[in-house]
Amino acid sequence: MAIRVATPADLDAVLAIEQASFSDPWTRGSFRSLLGGPHVYFPVLEVEGVLAGYAIALFAADEGELANLAVAPAWRGRGLGERLLDDVLAVGGVRGVRTTWLEVRESNAAARRLYARHGFVETGRRRRYYDDPVEDALVLRRLGQDVQRPA
Repeated sequence: MAIRVATPADLDAVLAIEQASFSDPWTRGSFRSLLGGPHVYFPVLEVEGVLAGYAIALFAADEGELANLAVAPAWRGRGLGERLLDDVLAVGGVRGVRTTWLEVRESNAAARRLYARHGFVETGRRRRYYDDPVEDALVLRRLGQDVQRPA
């Protein structure tokens, strides 16, 4: 298992995971525009030579936002999302992030459990934030960055 920064060659696999994971997926252009951005961390996770997951984090000053995280359906339930989240939080800590934010679908119980295990707490709600289907987003916040980067 290896986590590394995404490259243009990863976009097909990232897009396939995105489309399998979300009813309102990001576009190839959205992912492409983030590659190499100075305030962007775009890790991918490979298992046995297969791209199995990715995350998108945005950093500015002492704040971070987890904008996207997904694991391919065939690789779910193996702790890969947790590995990606740990990595994002550790990189944020190295960059001086003290507060991390994210939005999650209210119905996404698995993601909410993952985030709760990592110290995220609900601080708000964005009504009708998501399309297809229309649903509220819960705004979650995590204070502090005490996660050690996985080896």
